[in-house]
Amino acid sequence: VQLQASGGGLVQAGGSLRLSCAASGRTFYTTAWFRQAPGKEREWVSTIRWSGSNTYYADSVKGRFTISKDNAKKEVYLQMSSLKPEDTAVYYCAAKDGHIIVSAMNREGLYDYWGQGTQVTVSS
Repeated sequence: VQLQASGGGLVQAGGSLRLSCAASGRTFYTTAWFRQAPGKEREWVSTIRWSGSNTYYADSVKGRFTISKDNAKKEVYLQMSSLKPEDTAVYYCAAKDGHIIVSAMNREGLYDYWGQGTQVTVSS
């Protein structure tokens, strides 16, 4: 199964971008976004469950980012607003066929499928 992340780019601080994650024509019970900034470990950003009504965010992005999904298109999105230079990172989508409890959503090892990443650069 291939996950394809897209939508990254260069944006000024305060701007917006929307990332997309497409998964070989299928959907997953749990899909997430992670990011990795230069010189830092990969960190969890957000997770959405199958129905789309359950969404979870890291404190650093809460109120600025919105995760959503379109099951008909088999895509997951990350709408990023009020971007800050510290949001600069490679963003990865990840997925799992099963359930992940809320307290474990930030654990990379629980996700079975990963995309190749898309670069987001926020200039000051």
